[in-house]
Amino acid sequence: MRKALQNPDNCAVVRTMGYIGGKWKPIVLIRIFTVGKIRFGKLAVQMPDISRKILTQQLKELEEDRLIIRHSYMEKPPRVEYELSELGKTLIPVLKAMNDWGERMENPDACPTWNPVI
Repeated sequence: MRKALQNPDNCAVVRTMGYIGGKWKPIVLIRIFTVGKIRFGKLAVQMPDISRKILTQQLKELEEDRLIIRHSYMEKPPRVEYELSELGKTLIPVLKAMNDWGERMENPDACPTWNPVI
């Protein structure tokens, strides 16, 4: 489990970003969600801009945080597959909301103003 970051306000958003923040984790999670169970090699091919070392590191952290499940098969050659855990699946609405927000920022004139009720 990831070590808690200094969070003076005990902010849930900061805590969430500690788990999924960074350049690659959201992309890895979305790719695994979209494809389903996926082998390391196929994931690496689908994400050509990430080095295999960084991809391995990101997958390891996501696994430690229980957001993905790593299946290792003792075959020749060895095979490893990744899939979202039940906890990881709870992030899909969060990632979808981030996607929608990003699309609104891309073209703010085409989107209605959000008016939350407080």
